[in-house]
Amino acid sequence: MTENYDAVLFVSFGGPDGPDDVIPFLENVLRGRNVPRERMLEVAEHYQHFGGRSPINEQNLALIAALRTELAARGPQLPIYWGNRNWHPLLPDTIREMANAGVRRVAAFVTSAYSSYSGCRQYRENIAAALEPLGEQAPRIDKLRAFFNHPGFVEPMAENLSRSLAAFAPEERSSTPVLFTAHSIPTSMSESCNYVRQLQESCRLVASLAGVSDWELVYQSRSGPATQPWLEPDVCDRIRSLHEAGRSRVALAPIGFISDHMEVLYDLDTEAAELCRSLGMRMERAATVGTAPAFVSMIRDLVAERHFGSSDRVAVGNLPASHDVCPLDCCPAPRRPPAAPGTVGGRPNAPSPDSPR
Repeated sequence: MTENYDAVLFVSFGGPDGPDDVIPFLENVLRGRNVPRERMLEVAEHYQHFGGRSPINEQNLALIAALRTELAARGPQLPIYWGNRNWHPLLPDTIREMANAGVRRVAAFVTSAYSSYSGCRQYRENIAAALEPLGEQAPRIDKLRAFFNHPGFVEPMAENLSRSLAAFAPEERSSTPVLFTAHSIPTSMSESCNYVRQLQESCRLVASLAGVSDWELVYQSRSGPATQPWLEPDVCDRIRSLHEAGRSRVALAPIGFISDHMEVLYDLDTEAAELCRSLGMRMERAATVGTAPAFVSMIRDLVAERHFGSSDRVAVGNLPASHDVCPLDCCPAPRRPPAAPGTVGGRPNAPSPDSPR
C-alpha cells in the first residue's frame, strides 16, 4: 500500500554540544530514575576527555546530509527533519515544527538496528508523547522497520571488519579472535524482545562475509546495579579471559552502533584499548557504518518501500525482514530491579548515555 509520506523524521538519542550541556543532558537522560548524583558526575567525566562534547550530533548531521543527497538523486523527494530523545533538537520541538509546516504523514528512521524496549518501543513512546498535545494538528508518524539483517547494514560492517583485520600480518589474521560488541541491556528486557537473536544473526552475517570463523558476541556500557542481571560477557572481561588463554591479539567490531559516538570512543577506544595495552595485547577496532554509501542507500530504500508500497522487503540470512507495524505487546519495558534495603525503588546507575539503543 502506498503511504504518500510528506517528510522523513530522523530520530536519535542526542548528545551534549559542549561542556555546559553535559549535566543538563544527563539530567534529561536520567529523569525519572533514582540515580545517585555522584554516579551521574562519574559519567559526566567521560565527556571531559572529549572537551565536553559528544560526536553523535555531528555524525547525525553528516548522515542526514548524505541521505538528503540520496533522496534528491533517487527519490522520493521528501524533506528531512531531525529530533532527539535527550538533547536538541528535541523530538517535541521537531514534531511541532512539522505540524506547523502542514506535514501530515511521516516516515521515521530510528538510529537503532535492533528491537528492544530502549531501541524501539521507547522511541515510539517518545513520539506518541510529543504528538499528544498537538491534537488534530498532529501528523501520523510511522516508524520504519529494524534493519539488523539488511545488506545495506551488513555489507559495509563486514567491509570495515575486513579492513581492521588487514592491519594484522597475513599469518595472524585467521588466528585473531573477533569480539562483536553491543550495548548491554537488562536480561528482563532481553527476554521479552528479539535483541539477542537479531544481534547474533547480524554477527553471523558479518563474520561470514568477512571470512571470520573465530568470533563471539559480547556486551559493553552496562549501566544497571549489581543486583540486576544484564547481558554478559562484558567486553573487557572477555579480553582478560582471552589474555589468560594466551591470546595476544583481538579485533573489536561495534556491531550494536551505527556511528563512532561516545560509547565507542570511550568504552572501546579508551577503556578497552587501555586494558589491552596494560595486558600487552594488540587491539584493532572496526569502524561503524557511519555514512557508508550502502548504508545511506539502505535508509533511502527503507523509506521508499513504505512510500511506494514495495513488496520487495530486502533482508539476508536466516531471519525474515522485521515487521513494519509493531504489535501492541512488542518490546515491553523491563521489570524494575528490587529495591535495596533502605531505598525506594531500584537504583539503576547512570548509563554511558550516547547510544541510540
